[in-house]
Amino acid sequence: MRILISVDMEGISGIVHQAELLPGQYDYERGRALMTAEVNAVIDGVFDADPEADVLVADAHGPFRSILPEELDRRGRLVRGRPRPLGMMEGLDDRTAAVMFVGYHARSGDGPAVLAHTMSGAVLDVRLNGRSVGEIGMNAALAGQHGAPVALIAGDGMACAELHDLSPSSVTVPVKEAIGQLAALTLHPAVARERLRAAAAEAIRALPRIAPFRIDGPIALEMDLHGPAVVDLATLVPGVERAPGARTVTFTARDMAEAYRVMSLLVALGQVPV
Repeated sequence: MRILISVDMEGISGIVHQAELLPGQYDYERGRALMTAEVNAVIDGVFDADPEADVLVADAHGPFRSILPEELDRRGRLVRGRPRPLGMMEGLDDRTAAVMFVGYHARSGDGPAVLAHTMSGAVLDVRLNGRSVGEIGMNAALAGQHGAPVALIAGDGMACAELHDLSPSSVTVPVKEAIGQLAALTLHPAVARERLRAAAAEAIRALPRIAPFRIDGPIALEMDLHGPAVVDLATLVPGVERAPGARTVTFTARDMAEAYRVMSLLVALGQVPV
């Protein structure tokens, strides 16, 4: 059974500030260690339930080089570096039985939620067929196109609630509760890891009861972007059109894979100096 674990950092227990997230900041190395330890706990749980599992781990934070490779459980294979076609979900294919989200955060505009955003500061909102989604919804829908359910999510309470709205049978592990964007009541990392190991095993055993989250094409992708210049850049992409108003662009995708690629490109364009 192939399991893809996609790992971000904002939703890791104990993490509440950019100084713990960004390369070169004083607490980034601590953040990397906490992130690696949490994914190792999930790997332990997967193998507790299925000793023959094939586990891929997608480093999905920042430069996609945040997990400490030498500290990762040797039973998992690491997907590392960027750019890559499937972004946070690289390693996903039709052989994937399930995905797990570790260290995930809520979408832009949700609150109170720790370090909430959608992909980058250039994105205010993303909608698929009119439904607002963040990274959780985009990644869950991409997995669903391959028939893979989201078996587990770990993050703050708002992130867990966001997935629950899309996939009520998924196992959720809230490792902290937001007080604000940069403050939380958080579990001790060791306690979080104990819960993650148990929850990952539970999620593997519960897979027959967890349905994939699917959005069938064609898909109307809408993105609200921060700054008129970013919108100007986005409309240079064939098929992307400016909607009425100053900040919204639209694209009609054949399927979720195409919507995901276009969304990823527009996010990248939003980080280009203009």
